[in-house]
Amino acid sequence: MRRYFGRKLLVYGLTFLVAVTINWMIPRFMPGDPVQSMLARANVSQPAAVEAMRAHYTSLFGLDLPLWEQYGNFWAALFRGDLGTSIWLFPTPVTDVIIRAVPYTLALLIPSILLSWWAGNRFGAFAARRRWLDNTALPIGYVLTATPYMWLAILLAWGLGIVAGIFPVSGGYSFAMRPNWSWEFVGNLALHWFLPFVSLFLVAFGGWAIGMRNMIIYELEADYSTYLSSLGASRRLIRRYAFRNAVLPQITGLALQLGVLVAGALVTEIVFSYPGLGHLILQAIQNQDFFLLQGTFLFIVVGVLVANFIIDIVYVLVDPRTRTGIGGEAA
Repeated sequence: MRRYFGRKLLVYGLTFLVAVTINWMIPRFMPGDPVQSMLARANVSQPAAVEAMRAHYTSLFGLDLPLWEQYGNFWAALFRGDLGTSIWLFPTPVTDVIIRAVPYTLALLIPSILLSWWAGNRFGAFAARRRWLDNTALPIGYVLTATPYMWLAILLAWGLGIVAGIFPVSGGYSFAMRPNWSWEFVGNLALHWFLPFVSLFLVAFGGWAIGMRNMIIYELEADYSTYLSSLGASRRLIRRYAFRNAVLPQITGLALQLGVLVAGALVTEIVFSYPGLGHLILQAIQNQDFFLLQGTFLFIVVGVLVANFIIDIVYVLVDPRTRTGIGGEAA
């Protein structure tokens, strides 16, 4: 077991190294000059002052150094926990900007991923038992899982927000309110959270339901199911074994789809102007904020890698065949 997780940690470490390097390179391939964008917002008209400010900020952000030295300084600062200073919100540190946005993204991602996975698997297993439900739920599931996150978010915002006027379609809370711990503010947060959550939940729910439905049908036609049936085992017992075997590929699918779900959440935040990491990425691109963009990407990369490692641990715990294989390999 120690050797198995040691190899896993090595793979994740190499993945982290490559991902962070690409993350550092992406902003530097963007067209434009971030310092020039910053000076344009400052609205300074005197040429001498503009040049003095340009030289100051270029040196302050380390953009006057060769790329290899900028890359080395980036890793040195990263090991110190310093993600730099935001160009868009200068002089606010990037870490402070990300910390303010992370709770909104996590409040969307964690419930939508876990609830859609649980509910989709349960519903898919139940639909496989009822022909009439299978005939109606299957096309709906295919439509949901093929629907782009952004398109469904726009439809929900238009239908339930603009036309029906039930839910707000912009922001994390009402602009007339200040953050506090009152029930009124919590309720307002929930209203703004509902539509982004539903758009993420429905798309993921359709995919998990279709996957579990197909796996249950495959397991019920397997040899062990036929053998149990010939021994007189109840259909409830056979379906229980089928569900346990079918849920294992779904756990693997959760690890594979995690990046897609995170990307969907970021796009959904942009549609609803929800103040999470997706909104930060959009603002960083529009304002050519190198440090905020690479800091946000870094947080997402680390989050996805940690979540995948946790799923690897869960898979070993729930699948005895994996533990047997690890034990046999060690022997």
